[in-house]
Amino acid sequence: MRRWLIAAALCLAGAPVLAQDYRTRPPEEDVIYFVLPDRFENGDPSNDRGGLSGGRLVTGFDPTAKGFYHGGDLKGLTARLDYIQRLGATAIWVGPIFKNKPVQGAPGQESAGYHGYWITDFTQVDPHFGTNADFKALVDAAHARGMKVYMDIIANHTADVIKYRECIPDRNCAYRPKADYPFSRRGGVSGVSINPGFGGDAVRTTNNFATLIDPTFAYTPYLPTGEEHAKTPDWLNDMTLYHNRGDSVWVGESVIYGDFSGLDDLATENPKVVAGMIEIFGSWIDQFGVDGFRIDTAKHVNPEFWQAFVPAMQARARAKGITNFHIFGEVATGEFDPALLARSTRVDKLPAVLDFAFAVSVAKAVAEGKGTGILAELFADDALYEGGADAARTLPTFLGNHDAGRFSTFVRQLSPKADAVEQLARVKLAHAMLLTLRGVPTIYSGDEQGFVGDGGDQDAREDMFPSKVAIYNDNALLGTKATTAQSNFDEQHPLFRLIADLARVRLTHSALTHGRTVVRAAGTEPGLFAVSRIDSARGEEVLLFFNTSTKPVSANVAIDPTTVRLSALYGACPTAPVAPGSVAVALAPLDFAICKAEAR
Repeated sequence: MRRWLIAAALCLAGAPVLAQDYRTRPPEEDVIYFVLPDRFENGDPSNDRGGLSGGRLVTGFDPTAKGFYHGGDLKGLTARLDYIQRLGATAIWVGPIFKNKPVQGAPGQESAGYHGYWITDFTQVDPHFGTNADFKALVDAAHARGMKVYMDIIANHTADVIKYRECIPDRNCAYRPKADYPFSRRGGVSGVSINPGFGGDAVRTTNNFATLIDPTFAYTPYLPTGEEHAKTPDWLNDMTLYHNRGDSVWVGESVIYGDFSGLDDLATENPKVVAGMIEIFGSWIDQFGVDGFRIDTAKHVNPEFWQAFVPAMQARARAKGITNFHIFGEVATGEFDPALLARSTRVDKLPAVLDFAFAVSVAKAVAEGKGTGILAELFADDALYEGGADAARTLPTFLGNHDAGRFSTFVRQLSPKADAVEQLARVKLAHAMLLTLRGVPTIYSGDEQGFVGDGGDQDAREDMFPSKVAIYNDNALLGTKATTAQSNFDEQHPLFRLIADLARVRLTHSALTHGRTVVRAAGTEPGLFAVSRIDSARGEEVLLFFNTSTKPVSANVAIDPTTVRLSALYGACPTAPVAPGSVAVALAPLDFAICKAEAR
C-alpha cells in the first residue's frame, strides 16, 4: 500500500521531466515497449491469411502452430495503445511490418514470416498485418498521445528467394570464402576467368561494381521460375547485388558475406545497394514520420554501409522535423562483451546499440545469483562507447527478447530450486534495475503479464490475445492464475503495476534519465548493489539499493558527505545518514529501494 501511495503522490505532485513535445524528447527520456504485431492483438480477423487462399503452407496462417501467423495486426496494436501507455511506455518498437515471403523452409521444416524478417517488398506493409494506411493510423495515434514509434528494419538480407544450382536439398550450402572462390574465377581459383576489370569489393565505386556482371564465382545462383520479380523494389531481383557465397559459419569473413540461415545476403559494399536502402528506409521517414530505427543483424553488414546510411537517415529525419531520431543496432551476443558492442559505435558509427551486456550482467547477478561485481564492471565499461558514459545513456537496455528468451525463463533455468514466489521476486528485482539504471528501458511485450516461455526464438513469442498454441498454453505464468489461452492485458498484474509505478518514478526524476552513474557498493557474492544516479545540471541525486541475495542484507554505504536526508521514492529508505558520508541500508531478500538524496 505504501508503494501505491508513493506512486499516486508522484502522479499528483510533479510533471514528468520528459519533454512534452515527443519530437524534442531525447532517447534517454523514453521507456520502450517492444511488440511483434502478429502476437499482440488481432484487430481485424479478415486479414489473418494475408489475402491468400489455401492451406497454411500457402497463407502462412495457423494459429495452433508456434512458427506460423496467428492473426495479430496493426489495428490490434493501435486499439491497445492506451494499455501500453498506462504501462508507462513512451515509445513503441514495432517488429518488422514489411511484406514477407509467407512461408519458407525445406519440406517438413516450413515456417512462416510472422516475425517480419523475411522481406520481399520493402515498400508496403505485410497484408497479414494490414495496410500502409493502417501503419499511418498507428503512428498518428501514437503521436497524438506523445508516444514515439520505432521501426524494426533490415538491410543485411531479404527473404530466401535466390537458390544455388549446387545446393540440392540433401546437400549443404556451405560458405565459400573469397580466397578459394575469388570474384575473378567461376567456381574456384582454377575456374574460367570472369568479371574482367573488377577491382574487388573494397573499391566501392559505381564504375568498379559495374564490372561485376557474373555472380557465379562461388555458386551458380538462380531465381526459381515465377520468382524472377518476387522482390520490390525491382532492383532487389538483380543477383549481382548479393554475396551468393552460401550460409554463414558465424566467424571470419562469413559474418559479413554469408547468408543468414539461407536468407539472401545483400552486397552492402555495392553503391547501388547503399543508395537503394537509403531510399527505401528514407521514404518510410518521409511518408510516416517515424521516430527511429532498430537495425536487425547490424553486425553482419560492413561498416562503410552504416557510415553512409546513418547520416542519410538522420538528415531525412531532420528534414521532417524529427530532431532526435533514435537509431540503435542489434549486435547480438550471449556473452558479457561491452567491447563488441562499443566497437559498433566506434567503427560502424552507429549512434547506439541494444545493450546485450546489460542483459547478460543482470541475468548473472539476479537470475543466476552470481556476484554483483559484474554490474559494476558494466558501468565502468561505458567508457568504451563512442561518446563514453553520455552515449551509454542512450543504449536501449533489456532483460530478454524474442530471440534469446524471456528473463523469467532464465530465472527458471538458472535458479532451478526457486519456487514461484522467489521467481517472481527475482523478475521484479530485475525490472527495478531495468527501470532505474542507465540506458533506455525496453520492455518485451508479455513480460508485464508474467509470461514464461520454454526457451528462445519461437518459444518466446507467445500471444497476448487468446492463444491456440498448446506449448504456450501449458506454461505456468508468474504472478497470475491465467494462461496464454486467455487474453492477457491485465492491468492489475503485479508486474504490470510494478513496471507502471517504476516508469512513473523514472520519468519524474531527471537523475534517473540523465544522471551519471556512481557505483556505491558491489561485491563478489550475491547481496548489496548500490548506485547513485546524479544529474548535476539539475541538482538531483537518486540512490538505488538492490539486494540480489535470498537473505536480508544490512550494510553501511558510502555516499556524498553533503547528503543530509533521504526520502523514499519506492521501498523502505533510510531517512538520514548515520554519519556524514555514510548511510545504513537494510533490505529484505531480493528487495530494492529508490531514495532521493538531499544535500545541505
